[in-house]
Amino acid sequence: MLNIKFLLDNFDILSKQLNNRILSFNIKEIFYLFNIKKKIKFEIELLQSKRNFFTKKFFHIMKEDFFFLKNIIKFFKININFKKKILNKISFILQEKLLQIPNIPHKSVPLGKCDVDNKIILNWGIIKKKSFKIMDHIKFGKLTGNLNFYDVSNISGSGFVVMKNSIAFLYRALSQFMLDVHTKKNFYSEIYVPYIVNISSLYGTGQLPKFYKDIFYVNSKREKNINYALIPTSEVSLINLFKNKILKETDLPIKLVSNTPCFRSESKSYGKNNRGLIRLKQFDKVELIQVVKPKYSMLALEKLTCDAEMILKMLNLPYRKVLLCDKLMSFSSCKTYDLEVWSPLDKSYIEVSSCSNTWDFQSRRINIRYKDKKLNSNIFVHVINGSGLAVGRILMLILENFQVDTGVIKIPDILLNYMDGLKFINLNN
Repeated sequence: MLNIKFLLDNFDILSKQLNNRILSFNIKEIFYLFNIKKKIKFEIELLQSKRNFFTKKFFHIMKEDFFFLKNIIKFFKININFKKKILNKISFILQEKLLQIPNIPHKSVPLGKCDVDNKIILNWGIIKKKSFKIMDHIKFGKLTGNLNFYDVSNISGSGFVVMKNSIAFLYRALSQFMLDVHTKKNFYSEIYVPYIVNISSLYGTGQLPKFYKDIFYVNSKREKNINYALIPTSEVSLINLFKNKILKETDLPIKLVSNTPCFRSESKSYGKNNRGLIRLKQFDKVELIQVVKPKYSMLALEKLTCDAEMILKMLNLPYRKVLLCDKLMSFSSCKTYDLEVWSPLDKSYIEVSSCSNTWDFQSRRINIRYKDKKLNSNIFVHVINGSGLAVGRILMLILENFQVDTGVIKIPDILLNYMDGLKFINLNN
């Protein structure tokens, strides 16, 4: 959430900056609601002051003035309660308006509306030409019976997968490899988090209200007034661990990693670039977050992105690092790098990680601060998040990039210790 005072003091500049990120942004309406709220709060304080004045007199009055004074106090009480109801409604409407405003793009973010407006920062690795026809991972999975997108529809519907044998083994190995690198080399603390969260947690990280159609909701019959949801990313659980907390300065930076399934309805997904493992309603992702002091947040974004890149380099997957234009960034982000791996089958790049600096946008929504000793005040922290990496997509891209013959996949060298001596996956295993 944006600082409302900063928003109102700089609304001319911010309106232009946010113009590309939001369909309708009426700053005048927010300004009006804010002033009405301010006015009503002042009126309530004035009424409370008068009521307190007459309440003190109440204990020093003659009997003949008792009912008169009692009615005056009652009058103030009724008016205060009435205005409080109005204040609560105005506050709720204002809060709803503010929750729908995305983060402000950082000055280094390019302006634009589509992929061509993104800025390519880095190309890494050698794209090798294949002398044979690459087998699609869907066909490979069907022929081996180890990657099944069809029978699972009887269990859960479309958008899910069942893995078996060598494919399931490789999938597990990838998750373990990623966690080992991030904990042992990049020094993140591994953490296990809930896959079900309350609705306020989704508002806190910015998934709601904007992405309400993409969430899988869970209704609890025992707790009728509380709704839950399956996590679209473990970022939601990880960040909300610090909700309403004032951290010690010595606690920072905080670096956490978690491997969880993620659940997204993906109702608008279609086309060849969403085939198979690229776009699932349930998928696994190793998530990285950092909670840092404001002055270190941009440096932390670069470091977290490098941590995710390390996995790709160790796997020897050709990739590129892309700085997203303002329109394509996530709702909560002020700056985002995408990491995209080369797909030799599609002859294009496929995103496997999105690393973002949310500045103080999420920490304001969730109220995460730290005690600054020099300033002797509580300062909102900055939150950085990113995938390190999307496990299913990496699996798919290994099946394509590491084919040494049609339907024969060589296990990347770095994974051999995780694969119990298995060096190749083919149609027979």
